[in-house]
Amino acid sequence: MSENSLKNIFGANVFNDAVMRERLPKQTYNALRKTIDEGLPLDPKVADVVANAMKDWAIEKGATHFTHWFQPLTGITAEKHESFISPTPDGKVITEFSGKELIKGEPDASSFPSGGLRATFEARGYTAWDCTSPAFVKDNVLYIPTAFCSYTGEALDLKTPLLRSMEALSKEALRVLKLFGNNTSKRVITTVGPEQEYFLIDKKLYEKRKDLILTGRTLFGAKPPKGQEMEDHYFGTIRERVFEFMKELDEELWKLGISAKTEHNEVAPAQHELAPIFNTTNIATDHNQLTMDIMKKVALRNDLVCLLHEKPFAGVNGSGKHNNWSMSTDDGLNLLDPGKTPHENAQFLVFLCAVIKAIDEYADLLRVSCATPGNDHRLGANEAPPAIISIFLGDQLTDILEQIGETGGATNSKQGGELKIGVTTLPTLHKDSTDRNRTSPFAFTGNKFEFRMVGSSSSVATANYILNTIVAEVLSEIADRLEKADNFDEEVQKILKEIVINHKRVIFNGNGYSEEWVKEAEKRGLPNIASTVDAIPALLKDKNVKVMEKHGVLSKVEMESRYEIMLENYSKTINIEALTMLDMAKKQILPAVLKFIKNVADSINAVKETGLDASVDAQADLLKEVSSLTAEFKKRIDNLESAVNNASNIEGDSFAVAKYYRDEVFAKMGELREIGDKLETLVDADIWPLPTYADMLFYV
Repeated sequence: MSENSLKNIFGANVFNDAVMRERLPKQTYNALRKTIDEGLPLDPKVADVVANAMKDWAIEKGATHFTHWFQPLTGITAEKHESFISPTPDGKVITEFSGKELIKGEPDASSFPSGGLRATFEARGYTAWDCTSPAFVKDNVLYIPTAFCSYTGEALDLKTPLLRSMEALSKEALRVLKLFGNNTSKRVITTVGPEQEYFLIDKKLYEKRKDLILTGRTLFGAKPPKGQEMEDHYFGTIRERVFEFMKELDEELWKLGISAKTEHNEVAPAQHELAPIFNTTNIATDHNQLTMDIMKKVALRNDLVCLLHEKPFAGVNGSGKHNNWSMSTDDGLNLLDPGKTPHENAQFLVFLCAVIKAIDEYADLLRVSCATPGNDHRLGANEAPPAIISIFLGDQLTDILEQIGETGGATNSKQGGELKIGVTTLPTLHKDSTDRNRTSPFAFTGNKFEFRMVGSSSSVATANYILNTIVAEVLSEIADRLEKADNFDEEVQKILKEIVINHKRVIFNGNGYSEEWVKEAEKRGLPNIASTVDAIPALLKDKNVKVMEKHGVLSKVEMESRYEIMLENYSKTINIEALTMLDMAKKQILPAVLKFIKNVADSINAVKETGLDASVDAQADLLKEVSSLTAEFKKRIDNLESAVNNASNIEGDSFAVAKYYRDEVFAKMGELREIGDKLETLVDADIWPLPTYADMLFYV
């Protein structure tokens, strides 16, 4: 693709600023920009003009319908398509799209998760145009990003609290900046670059795996002869078939203004990663939802299937979504950029310490943001951070904070220096001031934090609205103190020292995968919340409800609704997995094993019938082993079936039900799989009914 072609396709299907500037009257454009840039209310008259221009542009792009595109609490996106046509008395049609249709939609709210906010018969809900995220055309439909709320105003989506949190953080950050003498910045914007990990497998093999189709992960599967132990897939040569997928994916994303930047093979075989360039958190979240959707569609066009589950294959690395988060002003100042001498950069240190305190005080709430049944398989394994939330700062910043903790101030900053490789033809490299730490769940990486716990299939909205809110709270506390201070500089030093002393326990630069860290974290009093079921109750803690309500991000009833939805989702997910497992065990694996047993028995009888003095010990041993395992397999099928059936009899609230599914049903699923995977290693490959791990991971 030529440079001109690339420039021409990037954002070609987006109603972006360039399109608005070209197609809208100057007065309308300026009014809309004020709403986008300054958060001013939108004039309905402006909406009418914008709607007409948007419709004409979309029709030129081939659109026949429009949709209010929103993100309900299912974790995926939702849309209802409506055509632009309007009948005329003479039996023909005209195309229409009003400002009212642009601003507000009315999907049926009764069938989306509400966690008790709405009864089933209370169907009315509204979508509201989010003009800060550009509309776009996809598949001949004009997509309008929107927020989704109930008839009584409660947020029924992920976008609404995200937008609220961005406003909250901006408000409190500006208070701090003004105290440092910054009177030019009008907004503080959080930015995100979510790195997306995923697997690609052959479509024909996928279609033979009921577990992948119904649950997104393999419920049975023996370890293949080769996994990832050779470390030859990470950054390895991209296979031609995968390269063609990536090439097509890039072009589709670029058309939608999604700045897909980096792609490479990941650690596990058949695993890959896509990383975009940073964007405003709201837009980055929308783009990531689009990216996941387009990945799946492009994969199918290439006879592949894109798996976004956090752990589609046991025994090899799972997939995450590294949430690279930072704060910047509207006039280009990155508030997490330490500069060359961070020990002298008091403003940076205040914002850094605000993040440190927020992460320590609200670790349980941040843990909820990445709590899903799928992510439970990944967190704490050797490819993902542990469930203990800690912060990696590196040598330079850790040293500065230690100086502050000891004396109240810092006098120097460690520097990176130069790195000479020892080959005269290679350039001397400038070393960063610190190394990186891939085992840390929340790592400082130069001018941003990388939150590595988010699951690959999840929206990044929840992690970011929680992160924004808790940082806003600490900035609010800092601003309150500084506004009352008689001596600003002394109060800054006092605040920094207090935060370092009281919250240094959350800073850890070592190996987060080690058992030693688990023990050390316990000594420090850091929470280790291993499972989703244990994490969810943090939503109801008084301190967490209070901080969300204070900043207008979520009300108490909205927090309670999310508590119910998450528990219900956990129970439903495990139930579906268990039922799928039983179906596969009874209808696929057990019949195949019995057929194999018959073949072995027939082989023994055939040898005996020859009358030859030939040994059948090998066949007999195999028959005995497989028959014994089959009996145990059937027993464990019955145990799992009984556990699933008993779930409907559990008395208590949704937490008790979810806990039962984790402790009883999920545990028995593991027991059944253990025997199933052993049988796979013994049964004839021509008889075994499922594609193996080796088939799926290495034949792409």
